Amino acid sequence: MATKRGQGPVAKSGGSTGAKIKRARTAKKITLDQLANDTGFSIAYIKEIEAGKTIPPVGALLQLARSLEVDSALLLKEEESKLSARIKAYTQRTDNYAYETLTPGAENKHLKAFRVTIPAGEHHQGVGYQHEGEEFEYVLAGQVEVSVGDHVNRLGPGDSLHFNSGIRHMLRNVGDEDALLIVVIYNP
Repeated sequence: MATKRGQGPVAKSGGSTGAKIKRARTAKKITLDQLANDTGFSIAYIKEIEAGKTIPPVGALLQLARSLEVDSALLLKEEESKLSARIKAYTQRTDNYAYETLTPGAENKHLKAFRVTIPAGEHHQGVGYQHEGEEFEYVLAGQVEVSVGDHVNRLGPGDSLHFNSGIRHMLRNVGDEDALLIVVIYNP
């Protein structure tokens, strides 16, 4: 961390996720530069998130919450309710996947589980991210590739992978059908 932050106001429950992130950052007098150094995200990416132009993946939300010292549930709760309708309409949560929180009410928990759907029939670059902690992925349907650093793991139904999520990792659907996974993230 670039500087020690005080315990100031936290993100309020109202507003978009990006607005909550910006409110928490400015209330704690954290500069974009400091947040970029804490998370490894570019200032341009953080600005896009705060402006609501980009919806970050779960790992990025967890990393931002940790850096801002706010409860990740405040950021995930809104996305979970918005996502419920999106999943039913087969619209992705990000450009590459949709997720549904499986641990509602886990506001103060370090362990969070998600059901992740990655559509088939699309050529995309995958979803790359990293966040402190560990991650466990279990494939229910489809074929996926999980790159952890330079190592590529190919997983099918019934396969699982447990890895250090502090290493940059990427998840993508390499099959002809939608991939469905259970992803469990531990964030200390």
